[in-house]
Amino acid sequence: MGRVAVAKASDIPAGTLHKASVEGRDIVVANLDGRYYAADDTCTHAGASLSEGKIDGANIVCGWHGAQFECASGKLAKFPVTIKDLRSYPATVEGDEVFVEV
Repeated sequence: MGRVAVAKASDIPAGTLHKASVEGRDIVVANLDGRYYAADDTCTHAGASLSEGKIDGANIVCGWHGAQFECASGKLAKFPVTIKDLRSYPATVEGDEVFVEV
């Protein structure tokens, strides 16, 4: 595995999420004001695709039950019960290309 291009930066406006498939795994890429973060796309609570959720502040919010994960680290930020953190991945931008390292 290694560094993989997942999208054009221009296709992921600030405050939005993008789903990408990298080496057979689904990844959510978040754009927080021009800073890009990547993590597993599957919510650890009930398996929802996090890319179908939204960004609230610095957190990805699951669209199913509202679990919140920190964009920068994948750590659980808010939920009524303890669930597993997301695995996060380094994301970088070169030109207009977003890369994720898995």
